[in-house]
Amino acid sequence: MNARVQNHVTGRLSLRPPQAESLAKLVRAIEAAPNLLGHAQDVPSILATLKAEFPTLQDFEREFPSLCFALATGVGKTRLMGAFIAYLHLAHGINNFFVLAPNLTIYNKLIADFTRNTPKYVFKGIAEFAQQPPLIITGDNYDQTGAVVQDQTVGFAHDVRINIFNISKINSEVRGGKEPRIKRMKEVLGDSYFNHLANLPDLVLLMDESHRYRASAGVRSINELKPLFGLELTATPFVESNRGPVPFKNVVMDYPLARAMEDGFVKEPAAVTQRNFDAKAHTPEEIEKVKLEDGVRLHETTKVELLTYARQNSGSGGVKVVKPFMLVIARDTTHAGQLLALLESEAFFDARYRGKVIQVDSSRTGAEEEEMITRLLAVESVDEPTEIVIHVNMLKEGWDVTNLYTIVPLRAANARTLIEQSIGRGLRLPYGKRTGVAAVDRLNIVAHDRFQEIIDEANRGDSPIRLQQVILEAPSADDKKVSVQVGSGAMTRLGLADAPIVMMQAASAPTHAGTAPASPHWSNSPVPVFATERERQAARVVMEVIGQYEVKRDLVPTSGALLNAEVQAAILAEVTERLKPAQGELLAGADDGMPALDLSAVVAKTTEIVVQQTIDIPRIAVVPSGEVSTGFHPFKLDVARLHLQPGEREIIIHNLHTNEQDTLGSEVGLEAQRLEDCLVHALVDFDDIDYFTHADLLYELSGQMVQHLLGYLSEADARNVLDRDRRLIAREIHAQMMAHFWEEATEYEVQVSRGFTELKTCNYTASAGQAAHHFRETVTELGRIKQMLFGGFARCLYPLQRFDSDTERRFAVILERDASKWFKPAKGQFQIYYKLGTEQPEYIPDFVAETDSIIFMVETKARADLDTQEVQAKAAAAARWCQHASDHAATVGTKPWRYLLVPHDEIAESKRLTDFLRFEVQN
Repeated sequence: MNARVQNHVTGRLSLRPPQAESLAKLVRAIEAAPNLLGHAQDVPSILATLKAEFPTLQDFEREFPSLCFALATGVGKTRLMGAFIAYLHLAHGINNFFVLAPNLTIYNKLIADFTRNTPKYVFKGIAEFAQQPPLIITGDNYDQTGAVVQDQTVGFAHDVRINIFNISKINSEVRGGKEPRIKRMKEVLGDSYFNHLANLPDLVLLMDESHRYRASAGVRSINELKPLFGLELTATPFVESNRGPVPFKNVVMDYPLARAMEDGFVKEPAAVTQRNFDAKAHTPEEIEKVKLEDGVRLHETTKVELLTYARQNSGSGGVKVVKPFMLVIARDTTHAGQLLALLESEAFFDARYRGKVIQVDSSRTGAEEEEMITRLLAVESVDEPTEIVIHVNMLKEGWDVTNLYTIVPLRAANARTLIEQSIGRGLRLPYGKRTGVAAVDRLNIVAHDRFQEIIDEANRGDSPIRLQQVILEAPSADDKKVSVQVGSGAMTRLGLADAPIVMMQAASAPTHAGTAPASPHWSNSPVPVFATERERQAARVVMEVIGQYEVKRDLVPTSGALLNAEVQAAILAEVTERLKPAQGELLAGADDGMPALDLSAVVAKTTEIVVQQTIDIPRIAVVPSGEVSTGFHPFKLDVARLHLQPGEREIIIHNLHTNEQDTLGSEVGLEAQRLEDCLVHALVDFDDIDYFTHADLLYELSGQMVQHLLGYLSEADARNVLDRDRRLIAREIHAQMMAHFWEEATEYEVQVSRGFTELKTCNYTASAGQAAHHFRETVTELGRIKQMLFGGFARCLYPLQRFDSDTERRFAVILERDASKWFKPAKGQFQIYYKLGTEQPEYIPDFVAETDSIIFMVETKARADLDTQEVQAKAAAAARWCQHASDHAATVGTKPWRYLLVPHDEIAESKRLTDFLRFEVQN
């Protein structure tokens, strides 16, 4: 039951691996110490039990059990809190939760994220909360909302009640601002509501960013509420003290920043400077201006890279355009005001950023403050003009943006503080994962005067960028991975590949009343038809010869033609010829007591099994048969978001994680008479652009770009930008050109080069020593299904298969019942390609299945993904292939092909394969 709920929550909330691992550790803790769920707790005993489970746990550090989950910034701690609450309610019936926030910003963010129909709603996907969402009780409404529900029984009010409070209010000063006195919980909540909470039998405490207030007396007063247990979340599991950081003693999950970087969940931080920059040769004011100018150059370059990436990938589910912004860290509010005046002045890129800069600090009040907050909260929107944010301190926890790409620190701080503060707010990825494009995946810290110091600090052994904590737990069977090659069923039947061992779970065997459940047992595939090594050696040669007949389409249009007498004779002759050097050994049966090898019998049996174990997959190519014309339709460039700026020196970008360096500088050796020539020279380097064919369009588009640059730059500055960034600009123009590409042929011809193709070997990664599971076995740990191999098939053309989801496994159960043959294709089996943006990836369908009258190609897909551009592009390509395959089948007398795109929630064992014909996609 608990495992099912855990998998349900993990899947429904789409938890990332570190989030799923954290939830699994909470489940493990409760299973190991069930007393966590009751008030009759022996805290020392629970601690002893959990210390044995979690090597990093030393002490709860509270009067009640409390576990800390340390996850790097950007991994998703708020979503994990939602997963904890959903699991505890669904698996253990816990209804009351008390959530602590460290400040007003996070307090408001938590209220928004726990409120239904908000952009980052943490329970989205949990069906049980769809009809009756949790009731949110806050520090602002508890005296009304909380009082209303406290006397109502469960079932008549909201079952789940989440209390969200700001710890800074609990730690507030009273008595007219004189001596601070820590308010006790009773004083904060009042007797009535405090007593209500303290008397709840199932109150669980969740502490967000707990490092911010962990040692405060306000948190100590939480003991008065007598929660069952506490769950702490933080990215920095230590408390600062005069003697340095003091680590938490109750950490059970540690996922530091270095691991998040390795796993690709956050941006890569990089320090930036100019080539050969000498800080001593400049005044502080000059250094400040150079850093700001170079920060803007980087910002504008990143803006173009993000725009180009979005356009190049517009076909993959609609990649959104991301508007980056630059953060400038000022010394104080006076300095911040001076920076605002400079950045909006004519002296700074001709006032290009006037109206696009906001100052965020305590100097704003009233209407100005409201406007500042509104613009700050909307800074991710492409419609909001802000591109530069000035702040005195680094923006605090709780303000989670994904589009911060450039940071210019202009206040004194040591290198470690600069790194830690910078990475704290700027590492979140706009697409939730790395893209593989360096500029899109990188956070730039402009630090001309501190460049080497920052690099040295990042390379220290205890740097947060490098520090990875590895904890060795008890050895597990899953520790060692091995590569598994799975040959076709024909190879296994012939004895040319090892037969897999399949574990038949007890659950799959029937039990009777009064009898014990059956024990797990093991099943092997059928006994190979060739038992001797001599027969198997000959069968290998027969398989090699059969492979040559794939390309002889006129002689062998289908695999069934291999059984024709003349083809059998030709195969026998070829096999005999190839075995001549070994003929003496193979046929010398009389002297060694072994019967002589009957080659004709081996040929007949091998081809018979190949035909039985084959679904005829033709090799189809669609090629132009007449004249082919290609080109680009004329269009107007979209230059609205492109505002590159000139610069005098080459910029060095040093990745603090990998120590790799990149540069942003001028290209030399190309003197262009016209500004347009710079871009045309760069554009003709693309393989799909021919100068003589497209010259007019290239100069038209280059002219549009030059006019745009001259609209805000002098000719000298425009030449500077084109000299340095011509490749970047050319990539942006090319990406827009590809959206207007056309190809025409007088006619196309479908060529079938092979009537059937040999099944390719499948390659999987699996745990060493793992036996295959029976395909009918119910999988309880759905998150592990991709690591499992399944067997026990009677009609599959491979002895083992791996499924990407339990939906696929259940569909395989249907195929085992209703199809005569089926399999999951390996890469390259079909060679179907579809167009996605500027790319043409290969499409690998989920299943191929043959029945008495039809061959099905099947894709199972989550219903929410059916209408995405990528899925539709794959379906169109597959449907075209199936039409061509059906046309070919009609000429050789075989079965037609049908392509099915089946929603995942339609797959149930009560349905027949033919019931899914209503999901056919036709060409």
